Amino acid sequence: MEELLKENERIDDLQINDLKLIQNPQWFCFGIDAVLLANFVTLKKNARVVDLGTGTGIIPILLAGKSESSHVTGIEIQEEVAEMAQRSVKLNGLECRIDILPMDLKEAPQVLPVNSFDVVTSNPPYMHGQGLKNQEDKKTISRHEVKCNLEDVIRTASKLLKQHGKLFLIHRPQRIVDILVFCRQYKLEPKQLRLIHSTYDKKPNLMLLEAKKDANPELKFLDPLYVYDQEGKYTSEIHEIYGKNHIEKGANTNG
Repeated sequence: MEELLKENERIDDLQINDLKLIQNPQWFCFGIDAVLLANFVTLKKNARVVDLGTGTGIIPILLAGKSESSHVTGIEIQEEVAEMAQRSVKLNGLECRIDILPMDLKEAPQVLPVNSFDVVTSNPPYMHGQGLKNQEDKKTISRHEVKCNLEDVIRTASKLLKQHGKLFLIHRPQRIVDILVFCRQYKLEPKQLRLIHSTYDKKPNLMLLEAKKDANPELKFLDPLYVYDQEGKYTSEIHEIYGKNHIEKGANTNG
């Protein structure tokens, strides 16, 4: 394992089917939002999946642990981050099931076959990128809409998905109107929405959305998800999502 590591990197155990992930804390580490999104995704046998803005490759690797037959392509614009994700794929022996492509997600429809994927996932940058001093900083790119924006993600997803294919997205509730408008604009009908609250007495700070290409209109609101209980401990549902021995190292959220 150690021979796959570079300076400032570490290997984290994901506690799922012996899967592991290489991370560099000086860049950007995966957080609970990636775990919640991967758990929210439903996969059929032999599903073809694209993860837009894959970062460390956490979502493709978690999905590989969730489904033994699906193939996942991760797209990441930052070449160094994509290369680190490729080493994580190799570390887990998943080269035959996961591809990491170092490219701009906006160019994906020119490289990947359009109208052919069953599922597109994305945990995109949450914040607007205007006025940032260092727009090439890796944490800035991961958190802010510097290299792509919300419309880019949804437009690309629509082009890649087959008819009745699904987009699974996690984002901030403040962008819900933009998300729904862009989904409708690009023929992705919102089907299920779940709000995520840090505690029972706090407003939601994340949202999960499932949208289906060329589907009939009908949006179902799922029960809210609460992360912490009154004692500040993970709720039983979060424990179930993470597994009994969940990982907390490097846990962040975008933003």
